[in-house]
Amino acid sequence: MLGGKPRVAKLTLGALAELEAELGAESLLDLVARFERGAFCSRDVLALIVAGLRGGGWQGRAEDLRAVDIGGGPVAAARLAAELLARAFAPPPGAGGDGGAA
Repeated sequence: MLGGKPRVAKLTLGALAELEAELGAESLLDLVARFERGAFCSRDVLALIVAGLRGGGWQGRAEDLRAVDIGGGPVAAARLAAELLARAFAPPPGAGGDGGAA
């Protein structure tokens, strides 16, 4: 919930590329490692949420979220950011171990 409205958030390939550029990360795996170590900062959380919202069709910018109430506060925001990353790198439900062959 952002500003009392439910939103869709997902990290599409385009959103991931935007996120990597925004954070100046060498790779997204570096960002994942920061979250796993608990070494992320609020900028990481905000960038992940913005990228996820954009992947879900939202047209806003990070500046638009600075004054928006995030349901559950900063802890929920960090949890959402971590969940977005985990989902982006998790195999889809029902995916076999075929190495991604199509």
